[in-house]
Amino acid sequence: MGVVLVHGVRTSRTMWRPQVEALARAGLATVAVDLPGHGTRADEQFTLDEAVATVARAVDALGGRALVAGLSLGGYVSIAHAARHPEQVAGLVAAGCCTRPRRVLVAGWATVARGIGRLPDAGAGLNERFARTFVGEQATSDLGAGGFALEVMGDVLREVGAFDPVAALAHVRAPVWLVNGRWDHFRGDEQQFLAACRDGRLVVVPGATHLVSVVAPVRFTRVLLEASAEVSVSP
Repeated sequence: MGVVLVHGVRTSRTMWRPQVEALARAGLATVAVDLPGHGTRADEQFTLDEAVATVARAVDALGGRALVAGLSLGGYVSIAHAARHPEQVAGLVAAGCCTRPRRVLVAGWATVARGIGRLPDAGAGLNERFARTFVGEQATSDLGAGGFALEVMGDVLREVGAFDPVAALAHVRAPVWLVNGRWDHFRGDEQQFLAACRDGRLVVVPGATHLVSVVAPVRFTRVLLEASAEVSVSP
């Protein structure tokens, strides 16, 4: 059973280095994708449709069925993919995305993003200082190895703001793992998300924040390995 990893906003597939290496040691074929507007695709416009298509192509490359895992933006994308392409998804790990993107929240995030974008460096220095402060040197290196997508927030907020992840989860047939850091500000609706799942479970990682796969890489990787083992033996 292969694994597809879907990154968060502004970063790229390089954020998954610890998981890619660990899954390879476990003998699991793994693809970490770059979403449109990020990494090697920084010159493309982000749309949810193309993001979902990106995941679908990655699953096809692994034989047509996989465990799909995403963090933050990647979690929303992975939920949308699982709802639209249930035949491709053996299991879904959606991390750091248990907040419904309500209009008022999206508008607030968009205002902050526009303010940061007006800085002389478009927020590059602020982004790097924030990362080094909260996740450390090695994790910051992994997050930024593919470049930080500083211009993508407007498109992301517009696309995600029109998406209802709770309604989408109701259409997901595969087992779902909702993974949140204990101190994640994106877990406010996690009980609604869990209730929407046909076969869901909630994993809360003690001491972890929003970037749970980055700040708790060993624990997060264990979730991936456990999920992969479970779906591999499912009928």
